[in-house]
Amino acid sequence: MTTAGATSATSTSDQFTYVAAPTVTAVTPAAGPLAAGASVTITGTGFSGTGFSNASAVDFGSAAAGFVVNSPTSITATAPAGTAGPVDITVTNLAGPSATNAADKYTYVAARP
Repeated sequence: MTTAGATSATSTSDQFTYVAAPTVTAVTPAAGPLAAGASVTITGTGFSGTGFSNASAVDFGSAAAGFVVNSPTSITATAPAGTAGPVDITVTNLAGPSATNAADKYTYVAARP
């Protein structure tokens, strides 16, 4: 802080860390059944780190998923039930949700009769 007469000394308690929004770079497997329960590994960045909490949400389209943050670059999620077709998987941290891209697609596939 600067006033008319002086500038305060800096310390570790006056530092601020900027957190980038997460990114999703791969989804494995990229397809699964309509029923809930498939285990999906999400790879990317910004899932956890020094100075900020872990990812706060994982969504398959608009459906929330249960998940565990394994590392700053890996999440294991349980796919919620869905309808046939592709959805974007997004991960949210303090900076907001990941931007959608071609690598974040998960496709729900109906079982063959």
